Amino acid sequence: MIKFHPPARGLSLRRISARLMLAALSTPAFAQTPESETDLPNASALLPRDLSPLGMFLHADMVVKLVLIGLAFASLITWTVCLAKAIELATAKRKVRRHLRALAQARALAAVDAGEHDPVSALIVAAERELELSHDMRGEGIKERIVLQLERIEAAASRHIGHGMGVLATIGATAPFVGLFGTVWGIMNSFIGISKAHTTNLAVVAPGIAEALLATAFGLIAAVPAVVIYNMFARAIGGYRALLADASAQVMRHVSRDLDRRRMSLPHAAE
Repeated sequence: MIKFHPPARGLSLRRISARLMLAALSTPAFAQTPESETDLPNASALLPRDLSPLGMFLHADMVVKLVLIGLAFASLITWTVCLAKAIELATAKRKVRRHLRALAQARALAAVDAGEHDPVSALIVAAERELELSHDMRGEGIKERIVLQLERIEAAASRHIGHGMGVLATIGATAPFVGLFGTVWGIMNSFIGISKAHTTNLAVVAPGIAEALLATAFGLIAAVPAVVIYNMFARAIGGYRALLADASAQVMRHVSRDLDRRRMSLPHAAE
Protein backbone atom coordinates (compact mmCIF):
# COMPACT_ATOMS: atom_id res chain seq x y z
CA MET A 1 0.00 0.00 0.00
CA ILE A 2 1.17 3.50 -0.74
CA LYS A 3 0.78 5.59 2.36
CA PHE A 4 0.04 9.19 1.71
CA HIS A 5 1.45 11.58 4.19
CA PRO A 6 0.27 15.08 4.26
CA PRO A 7 2.74 17.36 2.66
CA ALA A 8 5.13 18.94 5.05
CA ARG A 9 5.28 22.60 5.33
CA GLY A 10 7.66 24.19 2.96
CA LEU A 11 7.61 21.42 0.37
CA SER A 12 6.81 22.55 -3.10
CA LEU A 13 4.29 20.87 -5.37
CA ARG A 14 7.08 19.63 -7.64
CA ARG A 15 8.80 17.81 -4.78
CA ILE A 16 5.52 16.20 -3.73
CA SER A 17 4.95 14.87 -7.27
CA ALA A 18 8.48 13.47 -7.42
CA ARG A 19 8.03 11.62 -4.15
CA LEU A 20 4.73 10.15 -5.31
CA MET A 21 6.36 8.91 -8.54
CA LEU A 22 9.24 7.31 -6.64
CA ALA A 23 6.81 5.58 -4.32
CA ALA A 24 4.83 4.21 -7.25
CA LEU A 25 7.97 2.92 -8.94
CA SER A 26 9.15 1.20 -5.76
CA THR A 27 5.89 -0.78 -5.48
CA PRO A 28 6.36 -4.43 -6.82
CA ALA A 29 4.43 -5.01 -10.02
CA PHE A 30 2.25 -8.00 -10.61
CA ALA A 31 4.38 -10.85 -11.92
CA GLN A 32 3.43 -11.88 -15.41
CA THR A 33 2.99 -15.59 -15.48
CA PRO A 34 4.59 -17.17 -18.53
CA GLU A 35 2.61 -19.42 -20.79
CA SER A 36 2.21 -22.78 -19.28
CA GLU A 37 3.79 -25.63 -21.13
CA THR A 38 0.38 -27.21 -21.24
CA ASP A 39 -0.81 -24.38 -23.49
CA LEU A 40 1.69 -25.44 -26.20
CA PRO A 41 0.75 -28.23 -28.57
CA ASN A 42 1.31 -31.58 -27.03
CA ALA A 43 4.35 -32.81 -28.97
CA SER A 44 4.11 -36.33 -27.67
CA ALA A 45 0.56 -36.61 -29.00
CA LEU A 46 1.82 -35.77 -32.51
CA LEU A 47 4.38 -38.54 -32.46
CA PRO A 48 3.42 -41.93 -33.89
CA ARG A 49 3.71 -44.62 -31.29
CA ASP A 50 5.54 -46.99 -33.62
CA LEU A 51 8.59 -45.67 -35.48
CA SER A 52 9.31 -48.97 -37.21
CA PRO A 53 9.08 -49.08 -41.03
CA LEU A 54 5.57 -50.52 -40.78
CA GLY A 55 4.49 -47.88 -38.28
CA MET A 56 5.91 -45.06 -40.39
CA PHE A 57 4.14 -46.51 -43.45
CA LEU A 58 0.80 -46.55 -41.62
CA HIS A 59 1.21 -42.91 -40.48
CA ALA A 60 2.50 -41.64 -43.83
CA ASP A 61 0.57 -39.51 -46.30
CA MET A 62 -1.55 -41.27 -48.92
CA VAL A 63 0.77 -40.23 -51.78
CA VAL A 64 3.80 -41.53 -49.87
CA LYS A 65 1.94 -44.77 -49.21
CA LEU A 66 1.23 -45.21 -52.92
CA VAL A 67 4.90 -44.57 -53.72
CA LEU A 68 6.00 -47.16 -51.15
CA ILE A 69 3.50 -49.74 -52.45
CA GLY A 70 4.66 -49.14 -56.03
CA LEU A 71 8.31 -49.54 -55.07
CA ALA A 72 7.56 -52.72 -53.14
CA PHE A 73 5.72 -54.09 -56.19
CA ALA A 74 8.69 -53.15 -58.42
CA SER A 75 11.03 -54.98 -56.06
CA LEU A 76 8.77 -58.05 -56.24
CA ILE A 77 8.88 -57.91 -60.05
CA THR A 78 12.68 -57.66 -59.94
CA TRP A 79 13.11 -60.81 -57.89
CA THR A 80 10.47 -62.67 -59.93
CA VAL A 81 12.29 -61.83 -63.17
CA CYS A 82 15.57 -62.81 -61.52
CA LEU A 83 14.29 -66.26 -60.56
CA ALA A 84 12.56 -66.92 -63.89
CA LYS A 85 15.49 -65.67 -65.97
CA ALA A 86 18.02 -67.68 -63.96
CA ILE A 87 16.07 -70.90 -64.57
CA GLU A 88 15.57 -70.06 -68.25
CA LEU A 89 19.23 -69.25 -68.87
CA ALA A 90 20.47 -72.32 -67.02
CA THR A 91 18.15 -74.58 -69.05
CA ALA A 92 19.03 -72.92 -72.37
CA LYS A 93 22.78 -73.13 -71.75
CA ARG A 94 22.54 -76.76 -70.76
CA LYS A 95 20.72 -77.61 -74.01
CA VAL A 96 23.22 -75.69 -76.15
CA ARG A 97 26.20 -77.41 -74.50
CA ARG A 98 24.58 -80.82 -75.04
CA HIS A 99 24.03 -80.05 -78.74
CA LEU A 100 27.60 -78.77 -79.04
CA ARG A 101 28.93 -82.08 -77.75
CA ALA A 102 26.67 -83.96 -80.18
CA LEU A 103 27.77 -81.81 -83.12
CA ALA A 104 31.41 -82.26 -82.24
CA GLN A 105 31.08 -86.05 -82.16
CA ALA A 106 28.80 -86.50 -85.22
CA ARG A 107 30.21 -87.24 -88.67
CA ALA A 108 27.23 -85.76 -90.53
CA LEU A 109 24.55 -83.20 -89.78
CA ALA A 110 21.76 -85.74 -90.24
CA ALA A 111 23.18 -87.83 -87.39
CA VAL A 112 22.46 -85.09 -84.83
CA ASP A 113 19.10 -85.30 -83.05
CA ALA A 114 17.10 -82.10 -83.69
CA GLY A 115 13.78 -83.11 -82.20
CA GLU A 116 13.79 -80.61 -79.33
CA HIS A 117 12.28 -77.13 -79.41
CA ASP A 118 15.40 -75.05 -78.85
CA PRO A 119 17.52 -72.69 -80.98
CA VAL A 120 20.23 -75.23 -81.82
CA SER A 121 17.66 -77.71 -83.08
CA ALA A 122 16.18 -74.90 -85.17
CA LEU A 123 19.66 -74.23 -86.62
CA ILE A 124 20.09 -77.88 -87.58
CA VAL A 125 16.60 -78.16 -89.09
CA ALA A 126 17.07 -74.95 -91.12
CA ALA A 127 20.41 -76.16 -92.49
CA GLU A 128 19.04 -79.58 -93.40
CA ARG A 129 16.01 -77.99 -95.03
CA GLU A 130 18.13 -75.73 -97.21
CA LEU A 131 20.40 -78.63 -98.19
CA GLU A 132 17.36 -80.63 -99.21
CA LEU A 133 15.92 -77.78 -101.27
CA SER A 134 19.29 -77.18 -102.96
CA HIS A 135 20.18 -80.79 -103.71
CA ASP A 136 20.43 -80.07 -107.44
CA MET A 137 22.54 -76.94 -107.07
CA ARG A 138 26.22 -76.19 -106.67
CA GLY A 139 28.37 -73.30 -105.62
CA GLU A 140 28.68 -71.01 -102.60
CA GLY A 141 25.08 -69.82 -102.89
CA ILE A 142 23.92 -72.68 -100.70
CA LYS A 143 26.22 -71.65 -97.86
CA GLU A 144 25.16 -68.01 -98.13
CA ARG A 145 21.49 -68.92 -97.86
CA ILE A 146 22.14 -71.17 -94.88
CA VAL A 147 24.21 -68.48 -93.14
CA LEU A 148 21.39 -65.97 -93.56
CA GLN A 149 18.88 -68.36 -92.02
CA LEU A 150 21.19 -69.21 -89.13
CA GLU A 151 21.75 -65.51 -88.39
CA ARG A 152 18.01 -64.89 -88.25
CA ILE A 153 17.52 -67.83 -85.89
CA GLU A 154 20.33 -66.58 -83.63
CA ALA A 155 18.81 -63.08 -83.56
CA ALA A 156 15.37 -64.47 -82.67
CA ALA A 157 16.87 -66.59 -79.88
CA SER A 158 18.75 -63.59 -78.51
CA ARG A 159 15.58 -61.50 -78.46
CA HIS A 160 13.67 -64.27 -76.73
CA ILE A 161 16.27 -64.80 -74.03
CA GLY A 162 16.44 -61.03 -73.45
CA HIS A 163 12.78 -60.71 -72.48
CA GLY A 164 12.47 -59.10 -69.05
CA MET A 165 15.77 -57.24 -69.21
CA GLY A 166 13.99 -54.02 -70.17
CA VAL A 167 11.89 -54.25 -67.01
CA LEU A 168 15.00 -54.58 -64.87
CA ALA A 169 16.63 -51.63 -66.62
CA THR A 170 13.51 -49.48 -66.15
CA ILE A 171 13.23 -50.29 -62.45
CA GLY A 172 16.92 -49.67 -61.85
CA ALA A 173 16.78 -46.29 -63.59
CA THR A 174 13.48 -44.92 -62.27
CA ALA A 175 13.08 -46.36 -58.75
CA PRO A 176 15.43 -43.82 -57.06
CA PHE A 177 13.55 -40.91 -58.64
CA VAL A 178 10.17 -42.34 -57.62
CA GLY A 179 11.46 -42.66 -54.06
CA LEU A 180 12.78 -39.10 -54.22
CA PHE A 181 9.34 -37.89 -55.29
CA GLY A 182 7.82 -39.58 -52.23
CA THR A 183 10.44 -37.95 -50.02
CA VAL A 184 9.81 -34.48 -51.43
CA TRP A 185 6.06 -34.89 -51.01
CA GLY A 186 6.44 -36.12 -47.43
CA ILE A 187 8.75 -33.27 -46.45
CA MET A 188 6.30 -30.75 -47.95
CA ASN A 189 3.54 -32.24 -45.79
CA SER A 190 5.84 -32.08 -42.76
CA PHE A 191 6.43 -28.36 -43.28
CA ILE A 192 2.69 -27.81 -43.71
CA GLY A 193 2.13 -29.62 -40.42
CA ILE A 194 4.75 -27.42 -38.74
CA SER A 195 2.98 -24.28 -39.90
CA LYS A 196 -0.37 -25.58 -38.62
CA ALA A 197 1.04 -26.62 -35.25
CA HIS A 198 2.84 -23.25 -34.78
CA THR A 199 5.87 -24.97 -33.35
CA THR A 200 9.32 -26.01 -34.53
CA ASN A 201 9.79 -28.67 -31.89
CA LEU A 202 12.06 -31.43 -33.23
CA ALA A 203 9.71 -34.04 -31.78
CA VAL A 204 7.00 -32.75 -34.11
CA VAL A 205 9.23 -32.39 -37.20
CA ALA A 206 11.25 -35.61 -37.00
CA PRO A 207 8.50 -38.23 -37.55
CA GLY A 208 7.23 -36.64 -40.76
CA ILE A 209 10.74 -36.32 -42.17
CA ALA A 210 11.50 -39.93 -41.20
CA GLU A 211 8.37 -41.11 -43.03
CA ALA A 212 9.42 -39.09 -46.08
CA LEU A 213 12.95 -40.50 -46.09
CA LEU A 214 11.48 -43.99 -45.94
CA ALA A 215 10.41 -43.50 -49.57
CA THR A 216 14.01 -42.84 -50.61
CA ALA A 217 15.15 -45.93 -48.76
CA PHE A 218 12.52 -48.03 -50.56
CA GLY A 219 13.61 -46.55 -53.88
CA LEU A 220 17.20 -47.61 -53.28
CA ILE A 221 16.10 -51.04 -52.08
CA ALA A 222 14.21 -51.50 -55.37
CA ALA A 223 16.86 -49.96 -57.65
CA VAL A 224 20.14 -51.44 -56.42
CA PRO A 225 19.17 -55.14 -56.82
CA ALA A 226 17.61 -54.38 -60.21
CA VAL A 227 20.85 -52.84 -61.49
CA VAL A 228 23.00 -55.66 -60.10
CA ILE A 229 20.71 -58.36 -61.52
CA TYR A 230 20.56 -56.59 -64.88
CA ASN A 231 24.36 -56.50 -65.16
CA MET A 232 24.63 -60.13 -64.08
CA PHE A 233 22.13 -61.32 -66.69
CA ALA A 234 23.64 -59.08 -69.37
CA ARG A 235 26.91 -60.99 -68.97
CA ALA A 236 25.09 -64.33 -68.86
CA ILE A 237 23.14 -63.54 -72.03
CA GLY A 238 26.40 -62.55 -73.73
CA GLY A 239 27.78 -65.98 -72.86
CA TYR A 240 24.63 -67.64 -74.20
CA ARG A 241 24.97 -65.76 -77.49
CA ALA A 242 28.57 -66.94 -77.74
CA LEU A 243 27.41 -70.54 -77.29
CA LEU A 244 24.83 -70.04 -80.05
CA ALA A 245 27.55 -68.67 -82.32
CA ASP A 246 29.65 -71.77 -81.60
CA ALA A 247 26.67 -74.00 -82.45
CA SER A 248 26.09 -72.10 -85.68
CA ALA A 249 29.75 -72.53 -86.59
CA GLN A 250 29.50 -76.26 -85.90
CA VAL A 251 26.41 -76.51 -88.13
CA MET A 252 28.19 -74.67 -90.94
CA ARG A 253 31.16 -77.02 -90.57
CA HIS A 254 28.86 -80.01 -91.11
CA VAL A 255 27.15 -78.23 -94.03
CA SER A 256 30.49 -77.63 -95.72
CA ARG A 257 31.45 -81.26 -95.18
CA ASP A 258 28.14 -82.50 -96.61
CA LEU A 259 28.52 -80.25 -99.64
CA ASP A 260 32.00 -81.60 -100.27
CA ARG A 261 30.68 -85.16 -100.10
CA ARG A 262 27.92 -84.26 -102.55
CA ARG A 263 30.39 -82.62 -104.90
CA MET A 264 32.61 -85.68 -104.86
CA SER A 265 29.71 -88.00 -105.57
CA LEU A 266 28.46 -86.03 -108.60
CA PRO A 267 30.20 -86.34 -111.98
CA HIS A 268 32.43 -83.43 -112.97
CA ALA A 269 30.99 -81.05 -115.49
CA ALA A 270 34.14 -81.19 -117.56
CA GLU A 271 33.83 -84.90 -117.96
